[in-house]
Amino acid sequence: MSKITAAITSVGAFLPEFRLTNALLETMVETNDEWIKTRTGIDERRILKGEGLASSDMAAEAVKDLLAKRGISAEEIDCIICATVTPDMVFPATANIVGDKAGLKNAFGFDVSAACSGFLYSLTVGTSLVESGRYKKVIVVGVDKMSSIVDYTDRATCVIFGDGAGAVLLEPNEEGYGVKDSLLRSDGSGRIFLHMKAGGSLKPSSMETVQAKEHYIYQEGQSVFKFAVKGMADISYELMERNNLTADDIAWLVPHQANLRIIDATANRMGLSKEKVMINIQKYGNTTAATIPLCLWEWEKKLNKGDNIILAAFGGGFTWGATWVKWAYDSK
Repeated sequence: MSKITAAITSVGAFLPEFRLTNALLETMVETNDEWIKTRTGIDERRILKGEGLASSDMAAEAVKDLLAKRGISAEEIDCIICATVTPDMVFPATANIVGDKAGLKNAFGFDVSAACSGFLYSLTVGTSLVESGRYKKVIVVGVDKMSSIVDYTDRATCVIFGDGAGAVLLEPNEEGYGVKDSLLRSDGSGRIFLHMKAGGSLKPSSMETVQAKEHYIYQEGQSVFKFAVKGMADISYELMERNNLTADDIAWLVPHQANLRIIDATANRMGLSKEKVMINIQKYGNTTAATIPLCLWEWEKKLNKGDNIILAAFGGGFTWGATWVKWAYDSK
């Protein structure tokens, strides 16, 4: 019997309609279009507007999109893993709420919190579930409503982040397609450079923490940038070396969309031309756990069965990693 691998068989996504452009940001905070583009590569980002809407609403729409494209019912799903740092609430897990909204009546679910690397961490966990032979259909969704934790008076962070959701379906494959290998890393000492100060058990929410704006993203940009450039580039190259892959073997690099300079550095380290790199940061900004599946969704029609794809990410924590996927289907 052939070894079971976990293959991506469908991709879905959801993006809010509202576009927060650089021109709009110029009216909100002391910044300008040239400054933003030079440092990040971002033109606009999507923002979820509407009373009572949360991460689960975007994720549920991405899941419905995925199911419709695959032509299967929600009841067939065994498990849903939700990568997010903006859960609807502390508990229950956002995955459970998504399951309810998308009709996944037979699926168990849980959240993974690994910031911008959350999708890769979740994909690795989902892969293990499928490879075990016990689960046949596992959804991995990356979603974040970053606008809910961004301080729109802080020009260093408010220009970076957007909202969105992307999801993939993992199913068993015996032809050698699917997730082939992953390298994942974390270093908790990096928490001092990128975190949210309050709202956890270390510093519970209070009137004082709210007034001090401690429920927003805190980031020391230069430190994070230095770590991210090295971490994402090195781990991607290490994954290639470990599997005897050359730049010629790679069809696409799917990098986390945090910063155009970080993406360029990773591609250069891997020896890849820009034509092999998925980039949509200019349209959506950094949607944290959603960036990689959103790229897969947007480029799906350009992917061919058998393509070697490297997914790479770096996030707060610090967390980082790279995953090698052999694409399992043609979708033209």
